[in-house]
Amino acid sequence: MSEQPESWFAERTFRHQDFSDIGRLVEMKRERGLEVSVCLPTLNVADTVGKILEVFRTELVERHPLIDQLAVVDSRSTDGTIEIARDAGAQVIFDDEILTDMPRAAGKGEALWKSLFALTGDIIAWVDSDIENIHPRFAYGLIGPLLADPAIGYVKAFYERPIREGGVTRPGGGRVTELAVRPVLNLFYPELSGLIQPLSGEYAGTRAVLESIPFLTGYGVETGMLLYIYKAFGLGAFAQVDLEVRVHHNQPLDALSRMSFGILQAFFKRLEADGKLSLNAEPASVYNTIVREGEMYSMKPVNIEVVERPPMKLAPGYESKGRR
Repeated sequence: MSEQPESWFAERTFRHQDFSDIGRLVEMKRERGLEVSVCLPTLNVADTVGKILEVFRTELVERHPLIDQLAVVDSRSTDGTIEIARDAGAQVIFDDEILTDMPRAAGKGEALWKSLFALTGDIIAWVDSDIENIHPRFAYGLIGPLLADPAIGYVKAFYERPIREGGVTRPGGGRVTELAVRPVLNLFYPELSGLIQPLSGEYAGTRAVLESIPFLTGYGVETGMLLYIYKAFGLGAFAQVDLEVRVHHNQPLDALSRMSFGILQAFFKRLEADGKLSLNAEPASVYNTIVREGEMYSMKPVNIEVVERPPMKLAPGYESKGRR
């Protein structure tokens, strides 16, 4: 596999239709003696999580046994998410019950890292729990490349992301991606510039890859995965799959601003470690949000800290669970 982004883009950009023969995917899984885990990170997503799990269970567990473990990793939801997930047949994992001897951190990245300890699959797919137009392609599209080509170790989804404002739906999702992430990738990691949706919340990897890399907590998790996997395994480990359209709740601009702050922290951590940038000061972890209330403006500081977790294969007790 060439390290040139143009060649990689041509060879490793797939459509979900390429893997729509789910029966064949099940055969490949069995031929290779693999198990597949699909996990949803959840926090108060009662409106959407049940439908997602129902579709996956019906189509990819019962009708086609592609998924061996269907789970959620929950951060103590209080809106009925936990009960809905159990009723839908999912295994419920609480992130605060895993590796309890380690100092606690918050955010999606922490939940994903800890879920890796509890999940049993040789292939692990994470799917966001707020998708409103759920379809089996959101799972089999990610799993397919990993079964079809053993050289692939990590798969990212991409799609169109419409924005809904005032009851009107229009194109234009992925604002943080286009205004912050892809420009920085093009500046410092041009080999990864072919990734269409580097921040997509749907991705899958082999355990061998995922257990070997550090995880960043909070908003930096997707960026961290890309940069750590690239450093350890090269561009040839990546693939991306077109899942067409993803409909979900769009974040307001102030939330996207905070997200960008966390993502840029992740970039600065790796830029310095990779010898691409020398920092003369430690980046701040407090973000001052500007809030307008009536005719008055005020500043509201928010602590947004990105913590690096070690590779899971180094975590206490992980090896004893028999993972390879």
